[in-house]
Amino acid sequence: MCARRFLIIIFIFILLAVLGAFALFQFGDRVLIQQAVPVGRYQEPAPRSGPDYASDTAWIAKPGLADDPSAWVPEGEISTRGAKRAATFFVHPTTYLERDRWNAPLNLDGEADSRTRLFVRSQASAFNSVSDIWAPRYRQAAFGTFLLRSEDADKALGLAYRDVLAAFDAFIAAQPPGKPLFLAAHSQGSLHLSRLLVDRKEAIAGRLVAAYVVGWPLSTRADLQPAGVAACGTAQATGCVLSWQTFSEPANPRLVLDAWKGTKGPTGIIREQADMLCTNPLTGSTGAGAAPMANKGTLVPNGGLASASLVAGQVGARCDKGFLLIEGEIPDLGPYLLPGNNYHVYDYALFWGSIRADAEKRLAQWR
Repeated sequence: MCARRFLIIIFIFILLAVLGAFALFQFGDRVLIQQAVPVGRYQEPAPRSGPDYASDTAWIAKPGLADDPSAWVPEGEISTRGAKRAATFFVHPTTYLERDRWNAPLNLDGEADSRTRLFVRSQASAFNSVSDIWAPRYRQAAFGTFLLRSEDADKALGLAYRDVLAAFDAFIAAQPPGKPLFLAAHSQGSLHLSRLLVDRKEAIAGRLVAAYVVGWPLSTRADLQPAGVAACGTAQATGCVLSWQTFSEPANPRLVLDAWKGTKGPTGIIREQADMLCTNPLTGSTGAGAAPMANKGTLVPNGGLASASLVAGQVGARCDKGFLLIEGEIPDLGPYLLPGNNYHVYDYALFWGSIRADAEKRLAQWR
Protein backbone atom coordinates (compact mmCIF):
# COMPACT_ATOMS: atom_id res chain seq x y z
CA MET A 1 0.00 0.00 0.00
CA CYS A 2 1.40 3.41 -0.98
CA ALA A 3 2.33 5.57 2.00
CA ARG A 4 0.08 8.31 0.65
CA ARG A 5 -2.92 6.10 0.04
CA PHE A 6 -4.51 7.02 3.30
CA LEU A 7 -2.52 9.04 5.85
CA ILE A 8 -4.66 7.98 8.74
CA ILE A 9 -3.65 4.36 8.31
CA ILE A 10 0.01 5.27 8.59
CA PHE A 11 -0.70 7.07 11.83
CA ILE A 12 -2.67 4.11 13.15
CA PHE A 13 0.01 1.57 12.29
CA ILE A 14 2.74 3.65 13.90
CA LEU A 15 0.74 4.18 17.04
CA LEU A 16 -0.18 0.54 17.31
CA ALA A 17 3.48 -0.44 17.06
CA VAL A 18 4.84 2.20 19.43
CA LEU A 19 2.12 3.04 21.90
CA GLY A 20 -0.29 0.14 21.76
CA ALA A 21 -3.99 0.01 21.00
CA PHE A 22 -5.07 1.61 24.27
CA ALA A 23 -2.98 4.70 23.66
CA LEU A 24 -4.43 4.96 20.16
CA PHE A 25 -7.95 4.78 21.53
CA GLN A 26 -7.25 7.54 24.05
CA PHE A 27 -4.92 9.88 22.18
CA GLY A 28 -5.19 9.13 18.45
CA ASP A 29 -7.01 12.40 17.74
CA ARG A 30 -4.13 14.50 19.08
CA VAL A 31 -1.66 12.78 16.78
CA LEU A 32 -3.91 13.39 13.77
CA ILE A 33 -4.04 17.10 14.53
CA GLN A 34 -0.26 17.39 14.79
CA GLN A 35 0.51 15.41 11.65
CA ALA A 36 -2.22 16.38 9.16
CA VAL A 37 -2.68 20.18 9.29
CA PRO A 38 -1.67 21.92 6.01
CA VAL A 39 1.58 23.86 6.04
CA GLY A 40 1.81 27.58 5.32
CA ARG A 41 -1.05 30.06 4.99
CA TYR A 42 -4.18 29.92 2.86
CA GLN A 43 -3.72 31.49 -0.58
CA GLU A 44 -6.73 32.92 -2.41
CA PRO A 45 -6.91 31.48 -5.95
CA ALA A 46 -6.78 33.65 -9.03
CA PRO A 47 -10.08 35.21 -10.20
CA ARG A 48 -12.16 33.08 -12.59
CA SER A 49 -10.02 30.02 -11.88
CA GLY A 50 -12.90 27.98 -10.50
CA PRO A 51 -14.76 25.12 -12.17
CA ASP A 52 -17.03 25.63 -15.17
CA TYR A 53 -20.06 23.48 -14.40
CA ALA A 54 -21.36 23.91 -17.93
CA SER A 55 -18.55 21.54 -18.93
CA ASP A 56 -18.67 17.78 -18.43
CA THR A 57 -15.09 17.90 -17.14
CA ALA A 58 -16.32 19.61 -13.96
CA TRP A 59 -18.42 16.57 -13.02
CA ILE A 60 -17.49 13.13 -11.68
CA ALA A 61 -21.01 11.84 -12.30
CA LYS A 62 -23.68 13.22 -14.58
CA PRO A 63 -26.28 11.75 -16.98
CA GLY A 64 -24.59 10.76 -20.23
CA LEU A 65 -21.07 10.97 -18.83
CA ALA A 66 -18.77 8.19 -20.00
CA ASP A 67 -17.45 5.84 -17.30
CA ASP A 68 -19.80 7.27 -14.67
CA PRO A 69 -18.85 5.71 -11.27
CA SER A 70 -22.31 6.38 -9.80
CA ALA A 71 -23.82 3.76 -12.17
CA TRP A 72 -22.00 0.98 -10.29
CA VAL A 73 -23.86 -1.79 -8.45
CA PRO A 74 -22.47 -4.59 -6.24
CA GLU A 75 -21.80 -8.01 -7.69
CA GLY A 76 -25.00 -9.94 -8.16
CA GLU A 77 -27.22 -6.84 -8.13
CA ILE A 78 -29.22 -5.78 -11.16
CA SER A 79 -28.07 -2.57 -12.81
CA THR A 80 -30.92 -0.12 -13.28
CA ARG A 81 -31.26 1.67 -16.60
CA GLY A 82 -33.78 3.85 -18.36
CA ALA A 83 -35.45 7.11 -17.34
CA LYS A 84 -35.14 7.97 -13.66
CA ARG A 85 -38.00 9.55 -11.75
CA ALA A 86 -35.80 11.81 -9.59
CA ALA A 87 -32.40 13.51 -9.58
CA THR A 88 -29.71 13.31 -6.88
CA PHE A 89 -27.10 15.97 -6.13
CA PHE A 90 -24.19 14.23 -4.37
CA VAL A 91 -21.17 15.90 -2.74
CA HIS A 92 -18.24 13.56 -2.18
CA PRO A 93 -16.14 13.49 1.02
CA THR A 94 -12.55 14.59 1.51
CA THR A 95 -10.17 12.69 -0.74
CA TYR A 96 -7.20 15.08 -0.82
CA LEU A 97 -4.85 13.98 1.95
CA GLU A 98 -1.75 16.03 1.24
CA ARG A 99 -0.47 18.89 3.42
CA ASP A 100 0.99 21.08 0.68
CA ARG A 101 -2.07 23.35 0.29
CA TRP A 102 -5.35 24.20 1.99
CA ASN A 103 -7.54 23.33 -1.01
CA ALA A 104 -7.14 20.53 -3.48
CA PRO A 105 -6.57 21.35 -7.14
CA LEU A 106 -9.69 21.03 -9.22
CA ASN A 107 -8.29 18.36 -11.52
CA LEU A 108 -7.11 15.59 -9.24
CA ASP A 109 -4.87 12.83 -10.51
CA GLY A 110 -3.42 9.61 -9.21
CA GLU A 111 -4.71 8.25 -5.93
CA ALA A 112 -6.75 11.33 -4.99
CA ASP A 113 -8.81 10.93 -8.16
CA SER A 114 -9.13 7.17 -7.58
CA ARG A 115 -10.38 7.77 -4.05
CA THR A 116 -12.90 10.32 -5.29
CA ARG A 117 -14.31 7.94 -7.87
CA LEU A 118 -14.35 5.14 -5.31
CA PHE A 119 -16.52 7.16 -2.90
CA VAL A 120 -18.92 8.19 -5.66
CA ARG A 121 -19.12 4.53 -6.71
CA SER A 122 -19.71 3.14 -3.23
CA GLN A 123 -21.91 5.94 -1.85
CA ALA A 124 -23.81 7.81 -4.56
CA SER A 125 -24.62 4.51 -6.28
CA ALA A 126 -27.15 3.75 -3.53
CA PHE A 127 -29.47 6.25 -5.25
CA ASN A 128 -29.09 5.05 -8.85
CA SER A 129 -32.24 2.91 -8.75
CA VAL A 130 -34.45 5.98 -8.34
CA SER A 131 -32.52 8.89 -9.81
CA ASP A 132 -30.00 10.40 -12.14
CA ILE A 133 -26.91 11.33 -10.15
CA TRP A 134 -24.92 14.53 -10.42
CA ALA A 135 -21.64 14.68 -8.47
CA PRO A 136 -19.43 17.75 -8.99
CA ARG A 137 -15.71 18.13 -8.78
CA TYR A 138 -14.84 20.93 -6.39
CA ARG A 139 -11.81 22.47 -4.72
CA GLN A 140 -12.26 20.52 -1.53
CA ALA A 141 -10.59 21.62 1.68
CA ALA A 142 -7.60 19.43 2.55
CA PHE A 143 -8.04 16.74 5.21
CA GLY A 144 -6.21 18.60 7.97
CA THR A 145 -8.53 21.60 7.66
CA PHE A 146 -11.12 19.78 9.76
CA LEU A 147 -8.83 19.20 12.71
CA LEU A 148 -8.58 22.78 13.90
CA ARG A 149 -10.38 26.11 14.02
CA SER A 150 -8.50 28.95 12.32
CA GLU A 151 -8.92 31.74 9.79
CA ASP A 152 -7.05 29.68 7.20
CA ALA A 153 -9.36 26.71 7.74
CA ASP A 154 -12.46 28.91 7.44
CA LYS A 155 -11.22 30.40 4.15
CA ALA A 156 -10.42 26.97 2.72
CA LEU A 157 -13.87 25.67 3.60
CA GLY A 158 -15.46 28.82 2.17
CA LEU A 159 -13.77 28.30 -1.19
CA ALA A 160 -14.91 24.67 -1.33
CA TYR A 161 -18.47 25.67 -0.48
CA ARG A 162 -18.60 28.33 -3.20
CA ASP A 163 -17.77 25.62 -5.73
CA VAL A 164 -20.47 23.31 -4.36
CA LEU A 165 -23.03 26.11 -4.45
CA ALA A 166 -22.18 26.93 -8.07
CA ALA A 167 -22.46 23.25 -8.97
CA PHE A 168 -25.85 22.99 -7.29
CA ASP A 169 -27.16 25.99 -9.20
CA ALA A 170 -26.08 24.33 -12.46
CA PHE A 171 -27.72 21.08 -11.33
CA ILE A 172 -31.02 22.79 -10.52
CA ALA A 173 -31.04 24.68 -13.81
CA ALA A 174 -30.74 21.37 -15.68
CA GLN A 175 -33.76 19.73 -13.99
CA PRO A 176 -37.27 19.80 -15.43
CA PRO A 177 -39.69 21.83 -13.28
CA GLY A 178 -41.19 19.76 -10.50
CA LYS A 179 -38.78 16.82 -10.79
CA PRO A 180 -38.27 15.39 -7.28
CA LEU A 181 -34.83 15.81 -5.75
CA PHE A 182 -32.56 13.88 -3.43
CA LEU A 183 -29.58 15.54 -1.81
CA ALA A 184 -26.80 13.35 -0.46
CA ALA A 185 -23.26 13.75 0.79
CA HIS A 186 -20.65 12.44 3.18
CA SER A 187 -18.17 14.03 5.59
CA GLN A 188 -16.86 17.31 4.11
CA GLY A 189 -19.57 17.04 1.48
CA SER A 190 -22.19 16.93 4.23
CA LEU A 191 -20.80 20.06 5.86
CA HIS A 192 -21.29 21.91 2.58
CA LEU A 193 -24.70 20.32 2.04
CA SER A 194 -25.87 21.47 5.49
CA ARG A 195 -25.10 25.07 4.46
CA LEU A 196 -26.72 24.59 1.07
CA LEU A 197 -29.98 23.50 2.73
CA VAL A 198 -30.18 26.98 4.23
CA ASP A 199 -28.92 29.02 1.29
CA ARG A 200 -31.02 27.25 -1.35
CA LYS A 201 -34.11 26.33 0.64
CA GLU A 202 -36.37 28.15 -1.83
CA ALA A 203 -34.94 26.16 -4.76
CA ILE A 204 -35.74 22.81 -3.16
CA ALA A 205 -39.04 23.74 -1.51
CA GLY A 206 -41.74 21.26 -2.46
CA ARG A 207 -39.28 19.11 -4.45
CA LEU A 208 -37.07 17.56 -1.77
CA VAL A 209 -37.71 13.87 -1.21
CA ALA A 210 -34.95 13.57 1.42
CA ALA A 211 -31.47 14.82 2.22
CA TYR A 212 -28.87 12.29 3.41
CA VAL A 213 -26.38 14.47 5.30
CA VAL A 214 -24.15 11.64 6.51
CA GLY A 215 -20.86 11.61 8.40
CA TRP A 216 -21.15 15.15 9.74
CA PRO A 217 -22.90 16.19 12.98
CA LEU A 218 -26.10 18.18 12.60
CA SER A 219 -28.07 20.03 15.25
CA THR A 220 -31.84 19.85 14.91
CA ARG A 221 -32.04 23.36 16.40
CA ALA A 222 -28.96 25.12 15.06
CA ASP A 223 -28.81 23.56 11.57
CA LEU A 224 -32.21 22.22 10.55
CA GLN A 225 -34.46 24.97 11.88
CA PRO A 226 -32.76 27.72 9.81
CA ALA A 227 -33.12 25.49 6.74
CA GLY A 228 -36.83 25.05 7.39
CA VAL A 229 -36.60 21.25 7.28
CA ALA A 230 -37.22 18.60 9.90
CA ALA A 231 -35.48 15.36 10.73
CA CYS A 232 -36.97 12.25 9.14
CA GLY A 233 -38.80 10.88 12.15
CA THR A 234 -40.25 7.90 10.27
CA ALA A 235 -39.51 5.89 7.13
CA GLN A 236 -42.59 7.43 5.49
CA ALA A 237 -41.55 11.07 5.96
CA THR A 238 -40.47 13.19 2.99
CA GLY A 239 -38.92 16.62 2.58
CA CYS A 240 -36.73 15.82 5.57
CA VAL A 241 -33.13 15.11 6.62
CA LEU A 242 -31.31 11.92 7.64
CA SER A 243 -27.91 11.98 9.33
CA TRP A 244 -25.70 9.53 11.21
CA GLN A 245 -22.12 8.97 12.35
CA THR A 246 -21.12 5.36 12.88
CA PHE A 247 -19.11 3.93 15.76
CA SER A 248 -18.63 0.52 17.31
CA GLU A 249 -18.36 0.03 21.04
CA PRO A 250 -16.56 1.14 23.08
CA ALA A 251 -16.97 4.39 21.17
CA ASN A 252 -14.78 7.44 21.71
CA PRO A 253 -16.27 10.33 19.68
CA ARG A 254 -14.19 13.02 21.41
CA LEU A 255 -12.57 14.22 18.19
CA VAL A 256 -16.00 14.90 16.70
CA LEU A 257 -17.46 16.51 19.80
CA ASP A 258 -14.45 18.71 20.52
CA ALA A 259 -14.58 20.19 17.02
CA TRP A 260 -18.37 20.64 16.87
CA LYS A 261 -19.92 21.20 20.28
CA GLY A 262 -20.24 24.87 21.20
CA THR A 263 -19.99 26.15 17.63
CA LYS A 264 -22.74 28.32 16.18
CA GLY A 265 -25.27 27.49 13.50
CA PRO A 266 -26.10 29.89 10.65
CA THR A 267 -28.44 31.97 12.85
CA GLY A 268 -26.21 31.94 15.92
CA ILE A 269 -27.78 29.05 17.83
CA ILE A 270 -25.18 27.12 19.83
CA ARG A 271 -24.75 23.48 18.84
CA GLU A 272 -25.16 21.03 21.73
CA GLN A 273 -24.82 17.26 21.84
CA ALA A 274 -28.39 16.93 23.11
CA ASP A 275 -29.60 18.31 19.75
CA MET A 276 -27.37 16.14 17.54
CA LEU A 277 -29.41 14.31 14.93
CA CYS A 278 -29.04 10.55 14.66
CA THR A 279 -31.10 8.65 12.11
CA ASN A 280 -30.97 4.87 12.08
CA PRO A 281 -30.53 3.97 8.39
CA LEU A 282 -31.95 0.51 9.07
CA THR A 283 -35.32 1.93 10.17
CA GLY A 284 -35.30 5.34 8.51
CA SER A 285 -36.28 6.89 11.82
CA THR A 286 -34.87 8.49 14.94
CA GLY A 287 -36.54 5.94 17.18
CA ALA A 288 -35.76 2.36 18.16
CA GLY A 289 -32.70 0.35 17.18
CA ALA A 290 -32.69 -2.51 14.72
CA ALA A 291 -31.24 -6.01 14.87
CA PRO A 292 -28.79 -7.22 12.19
CA MET A 293 -31.56 -9.03 10.31
CA ALA A 294 -33.05 -5.63 9.41
CA ASN A 295 -29.96 -4.66 7.42
CA LYS A 296 -30.67 -5.12 3.70
CA GLY A 297 -27.01 -5.21 2.76
CA THR A 298 -23.47 -4.19 3.66
CA LEU A 299 -20.87 -3.66 0.93
CA VAL A 300 -18.13 -6.20 1.61
CA PRO A 301 -14.96 -5.94 -0.55
CA ASN A 302 -14.06 -8.96 -2.68
CA GLY A 303 -10.31 -8.92 -2.22
CA GLY A 304 -9.93 -5.31 -3.31
CA LEU A 305 -11.57 -1.92 -3.60
CA ALA A 306 -12.91 -2.31 -7.13
CA SER A 307 -15.35 -5.12 -6.36
CA ALA A 308 -17.83 -5.72 -3.56
CA SER A 309 -20.76 -7.97 -2.70
CA LEU A 310 -23.90 -7.02 -0.81
CA VAL A 311 -24.18 -9.08 2.38
CA ALA A 312 -27.45 -8.75 4.30
CA GLY A 313 -28.37 -9.39 7.91
CA GLN A 314 -25.01 -8.97 9.65
CA VAL A 315 -24.88 -5.44 11.10
CA GLY A 316 -27.46 -3.97 13.47
CA ALA A 317 -27.56 -0.38 14.71
CA ARG A 318 -29.02 1.92 17.36
CA CYS A 319 -28.72 5.62 18.15
CA ASP A 320 -27.14 6.67 21.42
CA LYS A 321 -26.43 10.29 22.47
CA GLY A 322 -26.37 11.47 18.87
CA PHE A 323 -24.14 8.72 17.47
CA LEU A 324 -24.99 5.50 15.63
CA LEU A 325 -23.61 2.41 17.35
CA ILE A 326 -23.32 -0.82 15.37
CA GLU A 327 -23.48 -4.41 16.57
CA GLY A 328 -23.51 -7.93 15.20
CA GLU A 329 -21.04 -9.78 12.98
CA ILE A 330 -19.33 -6.77 11.48
CA PRO A 331 -17.53 -7.95 8.34
CA ASP A 332 -13.99 -6.98 7.40
CA LEU A 333 -14.55 -3.85 5.34
CA GLY A 334 -10.91 -2.82 5.06
CA PRO A 335 -8.19 -1.17 7.15
CA TYR A 336 -9.67 2.31 7.51
CA LEU A 337 -11.14 2.19 11.01
CA LEU A 338 -10.45 5.58 12.62
CA PRO A 339 -9.43 6.32 16.23
CA GLY A 340 -12.17 5.82 18.80
CA ASN A 341 -13.74 2.88 16.89
CA ASN A 342 -15.02 5.36 14.33
CA TYR A 343 -16.44 3.72 11.19
CA HIS A 344 -16.67 7.09 9.44
CA VAL A 345 -15.22 5.81 6.15
CA TYR A 346 -17.94 3.12 6.05
CA ASP A 347 -21.00 5.23 6.95
CA TYR A 348 -22.61 4.32 3.61
CA ALA A 349 -21.03 0.91 2.96
CA LEU A 350 -22.38 -0.58 6.20
CA PHE A 351 -25.98 0.19 5.20
CA TRP A 352 -25.88 0.46 1.38
CA GLY A 353 -28.82 -1.88 0.79
CA SER A 354 -30.98 -0.20 3.42
CA ILE A 355 -30.17 3.29 2.13
CA ARG A 356 -31.20 2.18 -1.36
CA ALA A 357 -34.49 0.77 -0.06
CA ASP A 358 -35.08 3.89 2.03
CA ALA A 359 -34.73 6.18 -1.00
CA GLU A 360 -37.10 4.00 -3.02
CA LYS A 361 -39.70 4.04 -0.24
CA ARG A 362 -39.53 7.79 0.30
CA LEU A 363 -39.82 8.54 -3.42
CA ALA A 364 -42.93 6.35 -3.63
CA GLN A 365 -44.35 8.16 -0.61
CA TRP A 366 -43.46 11.59 -2.03
CA ARG A 367 -45.45 10.83 -5.18
